[in-house]
Amino acid sequence: MLSYRHAFHAGNHADVLKHFITIQLLNYMGQKEAPFMYIDTHAGAGLYSLDTGYAAKNAEYENGIAKLWEKKDLPPALNDYVKLIKALNPSGKLRYYPGSPYCAEQVMRLEDRLRLFEIHPSDVKILQENIRKREQHQAEQGVKARGKRVMVMAGDGFEGLKAQLPPQQRRALVLIDPPYEDKRDYKKVRDMLTDALQRFPGGTYAVWYPVLQRQESREFARKLSQLPVESWLHVTLCISEPMPDGFGLHSSGMFIINPPWTLEALLKDVMPYLVKTLGNDSAAKFTLESGQGAAPVGRKPTRAAN
Repeated sequence: MLSYRHAFHAGNHADVLKHFITIQLLNYMGQKEAPFMYIDTHAGAGLYSLDTGYAAKNAEYENGIAKLWEKKDLPPALNDYVKLIKALNPSGKLRYYPGSPYCAEQVMRLEDRLRLFEIHPSDVKILQENIRKREQHQAEQGVKARGKRVMVMAGDGFEGLKAQLPPQQRRALVLIDPPYEDKRDYKKVRDMLTDALQRFPGGTYAVWYPVLQRQESREFARKLSQLPVESWLHVTLCISEPMPDGFGLHSSGMFIINPPWTLEALLKDVMPYLVKTLGNDSAAKFTLESGQGAAPVGRKPTRAAN
């Protein structure tokens, strides 16, 4: 929906979960010499100011990145994520937060490619300008990629993904995180994945979603687990009890299709730390489950922990 602006939520606990996992997925893909493509179906503006504008209104980052900012005992995976954000804030004060396009651009190599979709007319202009400034800075430093490394597409990522698959590189990470303000987004994600897996079954697909009381959200991960895939991994992070009025985001999840084999062990190590650090009450917890193939209805998780 065009009323949605991610800046309201920049740096919150859901962003922490989404971005630290995305960085780890990108790091894993970068271990192989062959180049790969990163596709972001709902890229947003790419960079957000936390002390002005939308982000300052509700200051959701205070229940997210701000709680990790001064920590000295971060697990390595979280340290990678926080270091990236600190490099964006050289003064040492937390003022700016990167969206997923910026995180990806920082981690990826010159030979890798980024394809970024954004449908909101205001955000796509901001994203294009942020990318232009980044490329200009790199050129001034003598760093220039061959060909068009980053492309920003003004349009619907649900439809735009089709033209990107299979990628020329035959390796890709696709991040899918629509607003879900329209409940039809849940079905659109499943339909898009069904099509994408036919076009490129070997890709890695990372789906972020809000864990809400609505039926579509409660059934979402189960329906994704029934897709015909080799393997999947599902993790959720809850920081508090839901509000009595049902408003507010207290929990979110990441469902990863064809995850790297190392990711589950990494999450087992990191998620208890996030629960302890970001949790606001006794309801704070995480769940972690994995499966192979099309999981049957009602499959129990391999592990769930607080």
